[in-house]
Amino acid sequence: MANKFMKNPKELSKISIFKGKKIRKTLHENEWFFVIQDIVEALTDSVDPAGYIKDMRRRDEELSKGWGQIATPLPIQTEGGIQQINCANTEGIFRIIQSIPSPKAEPFKRWLAKVGYERIQEIEDPELATKRTRALYKLKGYSDDWIEKRMRGIAIREELTDEWKNRGADEKRDYEILTAEISKATFGITPSEYKKIKGLKRENLRDNMDDFELIFTMLGEKSTTEIHKTENSYGKEKLKKDAGRGGRIAGIARTELEKEIGRKIVSKKNFLARKKTTKINKGS
Repeated sequence: MANKFMKNPKELSKISIFKGKKIRKTLHENEWFFVIQDIVEALTDSVDPAGYIKDMRRRDEELSKGWGQIATPLPIQTEGGIQQINCANTEGIFRIIQSIPSPKAEPFKRWLAKVGYERIQEIEDPELATKRTRALYKLKGYSDDWIEKRMRGIAIREELTDEWKNRGADEKRDYEILTAEISKATFGITPSEYKKIKGLKRENLRDNMDDFELIFTMLGEKSTTEIHKTENSYGKEKLKKDAGRGGRIAGIARTELEKEIGRKIVSKKNFLARKKTTKINKGS
């Protein structure tokens, strides 16, 4: 598991309730981290969760070896003030749950087994993953027309990242930089700035775009892919230049459309919120 922790994270502490038990959590680097001791106490009813964790690590050698990658001290509000307490993200918590021989942990384990089985099915038949994604968007209230654009955008994005991977870009460091280049040239802002405009935090930016926003995103990324292929580009600097060029193609088209329709394409509203407002207005 990659360690993405920062020295001075901005955090937001909150309480979750699991079967009457309080689970403290904190938002760290845009991801929820849960207090490990609280999770163990909730699943075991142990009067000494700290001792249980020590015994669990002794039992599970692999868990003990990787503990430093799973458990990270984060500032948590306690009765005695803010203290550094070991927390883990969702992936880490699931790994810990696997080592808890408690009936209360069995529902989590069965769920993990189901998710793992579905993932294997999707690897063998990628069409299943597409169907499940479509079904999830439908349940969230998206229209069939929007879903088609979103799914096409996902395919275009995957084609682009495959090109980056084969042309010398590092997934962890370079994809975000290259994506930002396309976005700046297309919309005049980076994805992080875009999310701020829409008032988003952990939500997916593209899931909150309307039709035009999705279309110009696709145009910028597809244009970049074709430039890579046409010029057989390789290396981070060349890929970055291509990303700017691909984004500019979409940016020019966006600017021309804005002149014609008399409004900006980048919207402060997210797509689902706009749909709900429209339905309310129609019904009033």
